[in-house]
Amino acid sequence: MTGRETAGVPFGAHSVPHAPGTLRLSGDPAAADRQVLEYYRRWKAFFLRSGDEVGGRGRCAVFTPDAAHPFVAEAQGYGLVITALTAGADPDAHALFDGILRHVLAHPSVNHPELHAAQQDAGGRDVGGRDSATDGDLDIAYGLLLADRQWGGGHGDYKALALRRIDAVMEREVHPGTRLTKLGDWSSGRFDEVSRTSDWMPDHLRAFRTATGDPRWDEVLDAQLSLAGALRTRHAPATGLLPDFVVDTTSGAPRPAPGKVLESPHDGDYHWNACRVPWRLGADAVISGDARTRAAARGLSRWARAATGGDPGRIRSGYRLDGTAYGDPGSSAFFAPFAVAAMAEGGRDDDGGEGEGGAAQRWLDALWARMCGSPPDPARAYAAGVQLQSMLVVSHNYWVP
Repeated sequence: MTGRETAGVPFGAHSVPHAPGTLRLSGDPAAADRQVLEYYRRWKAFFLRSGDEVGGRGRCAVFTPDAAHPFVAEAQGYGLVITALTAGADPDAHALFDGILRHVLAHPSVNHPELHAAQQDAGGRDVGGRDSATDGDLDIAYGLLLADRQWGGGHGDYKALALRRIDAVMEREVHPGTRLTKLGDWSSGRFDEVSRTSDWMPDHLRAFRTATGDPRWDEVLDAQLSLAGALRTRHAPATGLLPDFVVDTTSGAPRPAPGKVLESPHDGDYHWNACRVPWRLGADAVISGDARTRAAARGLSRWARAATGGDPGRIRSGYRLDGTAYGDPGSSAFFAPFAVAAMAEGGRDDDGGEGEGGAAQRWLDALWARMCGSPPDPARAYAAGVQLQSMLVVSHNYWVP
């Protein structure tokens, strides 16, 4: 694991094409790469912990001062994806990836050994039920597939580890009837019919289908995108916004949470979970060109551009599904994902009409400038992780294994 080590898809190569019609940043791609790497350098300094801080030599973990506990599954998944994607530019990327992976493997869920216990305290002890969170496991499995493409073999064979985790996600974190992702391997009773929209990661599902050959991942993809479309049509026709949580998924009439279901009274709003949706759907639109994710991302971007008059500084941290704002402005967890969605505004509309090229390009460039002018806050790991991954997509340093 030295600086001479070759990565399969090195950062900065821009070798994996985006879908036709995808908008690109104005200006020099190499300058954008430097901006990403500078943000990444700060992210590492603020949020990566190693050695005795996380349970021993050779281990590494992403620290989350703004979460309920210092180490959470979501952050470890982010860390694995980020370090795999920066291979070729950071000579430490492989070692950091393996260190985070050691932390993950040292903390299996009490319900399934191939899933990750979602929370650890400052002493490295599992807390909060010792069970899993679906979004963490999805990103961990995806990170392993990226690592297999980047480095091959390695820590117990990345591909084998990925396949076991993907199968465990299907077994314990996908509802066998609706094919929607559940909240975790603990979901039962009234929580069995709840799904979190930020766990809908179409590009991950495509990668899982390719890696396993299991056609059930096509069913999960179709279930998620069909429900996303129905929710937009029925509950947010003017905005395209999705709620944090969807309830009654097994009833035939799924709907936004009517109030607090798991986290807050805003569980049915576009809040601190769903703010990731423009990034997640936009990333798939950029890579796959799927008409469904392209239309969803384009709609979100156009609404945000119109609602703010093209000023990213006016994006608020919370909206009702009708577009009524209630949150404060300024969090990159909310404005950065719209840059990914903005990339879907290029080319022609799916109905054959011309896109809004010039305005969309100015919007994308303004969002990028906002991100470049917003360094990570050492107290806010969540927003930093979302922004860094959005920057990786927008700078054309993101790809699907």
